[in-house]
Amino acid sequence: MSNFIDRPRYLCTMGGAVSTLKALPRAISIIHAAAGCGGNFGNALNGAAGYLGSGYCAGQALPSSNVFERDIVFGGEERLEEQIASTLEIVDGDLYFVVTGCMVDIIGDDAVSVARRFNQQGKPVFAAETGGFKGNAYTGYDIVLSTLFRDFVEKRPVKNKKIVNLFGLVPIQDVFWKGNLNVLKDLIQKLGYKVNTFFGEGETIENLKQAGEAHLNIVVSDVYGVKSAKIFEEIHDVPYIVANLPIGPAGTKEFLETVGKALGVDELLVSNVIAEEKARYYSYVERLADVYNDLDFQRYSVVVADANYAPALTRFIADDLGWLPELVVITDLLSEDEEKLVAEKFTTFSSGVIPKVVFDTDTSNVSKHFNKAWPRNNNNRYFNAFSPAFVFGSSLDREFADSLGAAHLSVSYPISNRVVLDRAYLGYSGSLRLIEDVIGLLVGSR
Repeated sequence: MSNFIDRPRYLCTMGGAVSTLKALPRAISIIHAAAGCGGNFGNALNGAAGYLGSGYCAGQALPSSNVFERDIVFGGEERLEEQIASTLEIVDGDLYFVVTGCMVDIIGDDAVSVARRFNQQGKPVFAAETGGFKGNAYTGYDIVLSTLFRDFVEKRPVKNKKIVNLFGLVPIQDVFWKGNLNVLKDLIQKLGYKVNTFFGEGETIENLKQAGEAHLNIVVSDVYGVKSAKIFEEIHDVPYIVANLPIGPAGTKEFLETVGKALGVDELLVSNVIAEEKARYYSYVERLADVYNDLDFQRYSVVVADANYAPALTRFIADDLGWLPELVVITDLLSEDEEKLVAEKFTTFSSGVIPKVVFDTDTSNVSKHFNKAWPRNNNNRYFNAFSPAFVFGSSLDREFADSLGAAHLSVSYPISNRVVLDRAYLGYSGSLRLIEDVIGLLVGSR
């Protein structure tokens, strides 16, 4: 069995749709699929995402049509209609969204039409075809957002120049999404803008519904959320920009300058915000200067992460932490154009470091790529060992780190060896948490 099935780094399309809806306040997923799908999602979204837990009407409580042989042979639309009606009666929500599995998509059940009949009766019911074979969790995220932007978000011809929308962080696939959104929201608010993140603290379905009045959409990903942003622009006449995911002072400075320029913010205000944040950041970092140098905490490193985190995290390691990232393995299913776009991010580090970048979804191949990038000692008298070393990855990469004798920190999905609550790794404040976690591991292992 292929390792990307046996030890997956992401869910299927429907799993991504369910996780996206789980992160929306009072949004209810209605699964139109076999019973096993919902059970598997409940386990994957809990134990593999920093012990996220079920939340409101999720986990094992997900409404599901639980189709079986008869429905597959004769069609399951009648069963779905029955399930939607009972969910509306029993479950109190602000938005209900039908997601479909592989089998019902293959037999041609029209879940969208079934949902539309309820919608025409004034019920907030929507649907999209999310069969797992369409892609992975990131595909599900874009499908759900695109559907909501098209069918749920109200058209607002008059725009509010002080409101922006922010997306591109995929809930649960980015285990730290909620804390990260809070950090980015706070940074943009310091530029004088209200921010809708849809999935962050204090957000409501109403924020999403009124998102069409925004002046600008900010997508913090080169590949995720861009399709949704294009649909948003087409329907609601709101332009978008792509801003690099900001980890560390260098990346966050660039993020603020990019956003500030797009919004026409006074350059002096942007500079003042950057100066204030940097002063606070370095007032803490300077406390580590003695222990960092005296105990020689510089490390070689390997990064195994998605297309969002890998470039931003590697830049932080090279430009801000002063370490030597030698290998980056990006674990997403990307098109050739997307791979080129992401690969270019690794050629512009101010430190001049250019790591070897590999795109591979197979978990077992990480060590093979490392051996090609850094050959093992074949009884050579003089050999540059890959030590001391540090591996940034998921829980699946602990064995690889152990084989190198390297420390390991789980920063990408799946994460089952640590609990994650409101932790964030983006921006200035999130970077301090990342440094705490990294240096804390090194100190603790002495």
